[in-house]
Formats: sequence, C-alpha cells, structure tokens
Amino acid sequence: MERTRWQNRIVVDLDIHHGEPCIKGTRIPVAIVIGSLADGMTPEEIRAAYPQLTHEDVRTALSYAADTLRQDILLPLPA
Repeated sequence: MERTRWQNRIVVDLDIHHGEPCIKGTRIPVAIVIGSLADGMTPEEIRAAYPQLTHEDVRTALSYAADTLRQDILLPLPA
C-alpha cells in the first residue's frame, strides 16, 4: 500500500489554530486526530465525531506524524 502524500492534505495557516497543522478545508488540527487514535478511538469513531473528515484525512494525519517523527530528533525527558 502506498503512503498518503500528506503535503496535499495538511495545511499550516497562521490564521487557523495559530499555525498548527490542520486537515485541509477544516479547522481540525492533526494533533486532535492523532491524539484521538492514541486514546483508542477508531477512524470510524473519529469520523463520527468530526463528520467533515474522510478516512483519507485520518490516514493523512498518520502519514504526517510518521514523517515528522523521522525528521525530528527526540530526546527522552528525565523521569
């Protein structure tokens, strides 16, 4: 399966959520979609909560998160 090209579906606009990455055509931050998945929601449950999202939007958010993690250096925080 080919990975979704998030560049076509994720936008950063300073006038929307202070420049936080959002799903194109919505005011829904990528972090909300990823956080909802992390909290155990299914893509169908997320789409029910945010009907303007498509299944492809949820996949796009995951693709964006995966690419972002590959580019940033993450260091563990002291416990």
